[in-house]
Amino acid sequence: MHYLVTGGTGFLGQFLIERLLARKGSTVHVLVRKASLKKFAALAKKRGWDPRRVLAVEGDIAQPGCGLAPATLRALAAKKIAHVFHLAAVYDLTASAEEQRAANVDGTRHALDLAVALKAGCFHHTSSIAAAGLYPGVFREDMFEEAEGLDDPYLRTKHEAEGLVRAETRIKWRIYRPGMVVGHSQTGEIDKIDGPYYFFTLIKKLRQMLPPWMPMLGIEGGRINLVPVDYVAAAMDHIAHKPRLDGHCFHLVDPEPLRVGEVLNVFARAGHAPEMSMRIDARMFAFVPGSVRTAIGNLPPVRRFVGMLLRDFRIPRQTLKFLTYPTRFDNRETERALKGSGIAVPRLEDYAWRLWDYWERHLDPDLFVDRSLRGRVRGKVVVVTGGSSGIGLSTAQKVAAAGATTVIVARGEEELFKARDAMVAAGSKVFAYTADLSDMADCDRLVQTVLKEHGHVDILINNAGRSIRRSIELSFDRFHDFERTMQLNYFGSLRLIMGFLPGMIQRRRGHIINISSIGVLANSPRFSAYVASKAALDAFSRCAQGELSGKGISFTTINMPLVKTPMIAPTKMYDSVPTLTPDEAADLVVKGIIERPSRIATRLGIFAALVNALAPKAYEVVMNTAFELFPDSAAARGDKAALKGEAAPSSEQIAFAALMRGVHW
Repeated sequence: MHYLVTGGTGFLGQFLIERLLARKGSTVHVLVRKASLKKFAALAKKRGWDPRRVLAVEGDIAQPGCGLAPATLRALAAKKIAHVFHLAAVYDLTASAEEQRAANVDGTRHALDLAVALKAGCFHHTSSIAAAGLYPGVFREDMFEEAEGLDDPYLRTKHEAEGLVRAETRIKWRIYRPGMVVGHSQTGEIDKIDGPYYFFTLIKKLRQMLPPWMPMLGIEGGRINLVPVDYVAAAMDHIAHKPRLDGHCFHLVDPEPLRVGEVLNVFARAGHAPEMSMRIDARMFAFVPGSVRTAIGNLPPVRRFVGMLLRDFRIPRQTLKFLTYPTRFDNRETERALKGSGIAVPRLEDYAWRLWDYWERHLDPDLFVDRSLRGRVRGKVVVVTGGSSGIGLSTAQKVAAAGATTVIVARGEEELFKARDAMVAAGSKVFAYTADLSDMADCDRLVQTVLKEHGHVDILINNAGRSIRRSIELSFDRFHDFERTMQLNYFGSLRLIMGFLPGMIQRRRGHIINISSIGVLANSPRFSAYVASKAALDAFSRCAQGELSGKGISFTTINMPLVKTPMIAPTKMYDSVPTLTPDEAADLVVKGIIERPSRIATRLGIFAALVNALAPKAYEVVMNTAFELFPDSAAARGDKAALKGEAAPSSEQIAFAALMRGVHW
């Protein structure tokens, strides 16, 4: 038996061809554009198709008669094509109206003419549930003219294409309306991001930010009909070969579709992300007059904010209108046709993990972004303060090795130049400048020197800082502690930012990374001076981001957990609690350079801030417990005699520090 398939190189077409090849003695002719012949050959090799049974037919559905040469048409007609499967179409909501009309409507017309010219036995049209438009209610398989809400080009062209087939009297036909086709239920395979996959990036970001048990607020929405590609191909193959079904339409849908919120939760479980435990029904917004919704949506701040979110999560704006999808689909004709075949729609819960796994391994957009540090910093000027030791030195070594023109800054000349010489000896381009960043005049001198010798700064990493661990009761006569930490941690960093920003704004690109502390999120006791200075810089960055994001300037705040550096050495208790190494901390800075997020923080830090916001009194008890459990050090008390004999941490202290890993106590 001979078949002709249009759209055979598409995702559904590939699996349909394999079903047809499973029939003894079958030969499949696949309509392929000249420009896609190499793609077809590669696909046939990948799928392991027998080249004697799967044959390319050069043509183009955009042309009358599908662009077949007369000789090709005669040769194909001689094969006595029993079935023509028309799958070629545009399934992209973001495609232009002209593209969709050319492929969906004109393409169907040309495919029908070709099937008639070949005197084929039956024309099988792959339509879509989109042909129903936005019909409010249950849409049966015998309904067509009743479709509503066809303003969208995709919905309209799918409806019009099906109308051409229904009006055809020259050839027998059957119509299939699949739901939203997702990956293979057994392998998870899919060829592009579409439908629910648009929300996978959002789910992944939630997983990265929050623990899976964190309850979330989300949306409910309408019912979304998902079907795996293997079910659709199997159902089409079976129904196409069953007698006395010509002139019928078949809904290849899930008879029990889930609501949008339920679907997102299924994939959240598959991706180990937090679920939306409380969901707001999106249909409630329908009570707001359309003119009001449009007016609010067109406000510049609203449009920009929504656009930013959609862009960050890679969600096309066109998908939002389907969150309240109002249509249910009756599929009794399909159930009768498939009775006894064993072909049925599997439960989404049973194969969602396969879809997620395949997406994460093969289609996650982040896989195709240049995630190398070299791709971000090569040839760029990167300034790292506090670059002679600890986090700053490790960061400088990484960016220098990645090809950046690295400028390291510190007070101590000996350690600074030693660090520079070691990196230069390794083949890196590194410059070192001494400066006291608590001195505003010295900050200005540094800025002028760097701009004079390097022209501009692409990335500024404010890492230099001072930490003081001392309770407030021991600080009544030490106001200078607060002045010193604020002078270096806030004013020094701010002075550099204000010095390098004009050049960044002029060039409309720049990145400022501020090394803050997890203490700003956790409000650690005994660190009031340090946390206040870092919180001030955090607040400035948030305000500045609002002003400068439109000018190409990015701000990243890294709420760094406890790191084993010389800064924490005076507190001997930290020798026994979990800490990051400087190299691990530098990896967080590298992540900031590559991804340019507004904030990088540990899950514990975010959780602490959230608990403090939701239950401040309960969080206050936790903090006071920590305050009582971890006393002031001998150094903080000024007890020099007790420095050498300071007691080792108790088991309770170690256990608490391990539980609250990375928080300063």
